[in-house]
Amino acid sequence: MYRVAVITLSDKGARGEREDVSGQVIEDMVKEAGYKVVSRQLLSDDRQGLTDALISLCDSNTAELILTTGGTGFSPRDNAPEATLTACERMAPGIAEAMRMASLQITPRAMLSRAVSGIRKKTLIVNLPGSPKAVKENLSFILPTLEHGIAILVGDDGECARP
Repeated sequence: MYRVAVITLSDKGARGEREDVSGQVIEDMVKEAGYKVVSRQLLSDDRQGLTDALISLCDSNTAELILTTGGTGFSPRDNAPEATLTACERMAPGIAEAMRMASLQITPRAMLSRAVSGIRKKTLIVNLPGSPKAVKENLSFILPTLEHGIAILVGDDGECARP
């Protein structure tokens, strides 16, 4: 059972003005898929705050998977991709590309996503959109494959090739 940290980025949420619905959607979905949620944070859209949280979670080996929600759009306060890029040692672009590909089948606005995905130490970090509906759509698409990637990342499975 792999461990998951969920980070919601929302200035309004951090001030207590908005409920963290997207974070709850993530928590429910990953638990149903057999993951253990070990951390749940609600942060403002501050870039350095997210960078620090990501580095801390990865370097302390708290979770094998970190899922962020929010902060992936065009607003000046949308800093999730930049914070994630700063924290990551290696990128895993196929995950974010796959999310955009799947989302484009639903809405052309998916092309506006700036979400990224990458790796720091033995932790995979994935940026998800901010809306609960988009979180569910994106996570439903990538979640079945993430477990295999995490298994390889942490050394539980050395093979990526199909038989």
